[in-house]
Amino acid sequence: MAGRLDGKVALITGGARGQGASHARRLAEEGARVITGDVLDDDGEATAAALRAEGLGVDYLHLDVTSPQDWAAAVAAAAERFGGLDVLVNNAGIIHVNPLLEERLEDWNALIAVNVTGALLGMQAAIPALRARGGGSIVNISSIFGLAGASGYVAYCASKAALVTMTKTAALEHAADRIRVNAVCPGGVRTAMNENEGTGVVPLTPMGRRADAREVSGTVLFLASDDSTFVTGTEIVVDGGYLAR
Repeated sequence: MAGRLDGKVALITGGARGQGASHARRLAEEGARVITGDVLDDDGEATAAALRAEGLGVDYLHLDVTSPQDWAAAVAAAAERFGGLDVLVNNAGIIHVNPLLEERLEDWNALIAVNVTGALLGMQAAIPALRARGGGSIVNISSIFGLAGASGYVAYCASKAALVTMTKTAALEHAADRIRVNAVCPGGVRTAMNENEGTGVVPLTPMGRRADAREVSGTVLFLASDDSTFVTGTEIVVDGGYLAR
């Protein structure tokens, strides 16, 4: 049975673990050749090796999303190994907690560099490659906190809101290239990093739990695939009803 992404090549940032690893698995299960990038090289290599052991086409490379040189190398690797690039998933992101009046410039700059500038550099590097293939899909992983505020998360909220409007702008500028650009806005997601964080947003989530990362990956798959050929410039919320309150 044909997969929904047969013949497509995808590059996923922050793919060493968590949501990025889940997205890599889901897209590879549907036939994509996947390159994951991260700065966590040991975890990234181990994750890719485990997925390959299951028969999935996943490679890993070092990718610091704040480095234009690393982006150029990643897109070149997609072309050299698999003939081009069809899908970019800007998943890499960092987070910290500081009240607005205590936000330090160095913390702000570090977060914006990864969450916002990293996505910008990724789109700049990937779009010529997508155009060369006759089009493609970019999926930017934002957050419910790109659409709503959260006490203590001024930098994170600002970065994820920026990603939503960057998504819309890129979609407008590249619709004629047949490049679709969309954002996914997850609510709380269960990962190894938040196992000890307590309930988080769960008490305010009508479904009463965090998402499994695979539930977010299903939306990424939809946006990466030809099932969403008339979807661009929008954000899809995957939050168990959090924003419906």
